[in-house]
Amino acid sequence: MANLTLEDIAKKAGVSRSTVSRVVNGHENISDGVRQRVLKVIKETGYRPNSAARTLASQRSQMIGLVLPHSVSLLFTDPYFPQLLKGISQACNQYDYTLAFFLVSSKKEEEKILKRMPNKGLLDGVLVQSGHHGDQGIIGHMIDAKIPQVVLGRPFRSDNVSYIDIDNIRAAYYAVSHLVRLGYQRIATITGPLESTAGLDRLEGYTKVIEERGNGLHQDLVIESDFTELGGYYAMEKLLQKHPDAVFVASDTMAMGAIRAIKEHNLKIPEDIAIIGFDDLPMRTFTDVELTTVRQPVIEMGRKSVELLLDLIENGTQPPRHMILDAKLVVRATCGSIKNARS
Repeated sequence: MANLTLEDIAKKAGVSRSTVSRVVNGHENISDGVRQRVLKVIKETGYRPNSAARTLASQRSQMIGLVLPHSVSLLFTDPYFPQLLKGISQACNQYDYTLAFFLVSSKKEEEKILKRMPNKGLLDGVLVQSGHHGDQGIIGHMIDAKIPQVVLGRPFRSDNVSYIDIDNIRAAYYAVSHLVRLGYQRIATITGPLESTAGLDRLEGYTKVIEERGNGLHQDLVIESDFTELGGYYAMEKLLQKHPDAVFVASDTMAMGAIRAIKEHNLKIPEDIAIIGFDDLPMRTFTDVELTTVRQPVIEMGRKSVELLLDLIENGTQPPRHMILDAKLVVRATCGSIKNARS
């Protein structure tokens, strides 16, 4: 029995070779009945998967890449990325894949990396953190090179590529609606960069609520920023001149800067101004502020992105898969609803 192959097990179990491979590698989206049938055959035959032989037979490297087409500094300052990497690493360890990490901080680096990736046997597939206009070149290159890829964050062109994201429009809509229900009248927003789908979608959610309320959108209450703490600080400095009574901030990192600006003006949260963030990521800087925020399942997104990529590697990239995860509004003290709601 030592020379049994995946094809032998598939024939005995009455399933396809790819199904046996998915069972062996611990994939979740297989029915319990099929899984148990395959495992029974494996147990009865004494089959032991040989990872080296399996890699040679399938011409796979058991390695996937993660491309971060952002500045390197953002990786080490934004809590989003460590959480994302945690989920990706957990899934790679679970499915016996090695993760290759590519940091792209310039056009020259991008061109050098893109030349290496199509090399046969280097990578089985690629994860691309995206959502910016400038990332379309990387995504298009992977499509042309026929490399399976999953984009983290809805890309600007999503018709021919698989991606994973949350519904940013809906999540922002719920957050701003909460402020409206509490009776706030001059609700401002600090957006992410409007060259990103996340920035645009969260602004759209905000805009829908304001327009539905019937007061019209006040452009002076909308300030674009860059998902950094310093950017949130300077954006809040501008907004305070417009006297908002609440602000929806499109990331917790920017909310940290906004809170610092509010406090420097000797204003109280939420008594003078309410604030809602976005992400619900670990924030060591928040020592005396319980931030109301939208919880984005970043670790789960990392895990699911790997599982989706392995599905593309195993079963083909067509049709493209679009996976949307749930986000949740987490109500804490900074929106004012815990102590008392406005009438």
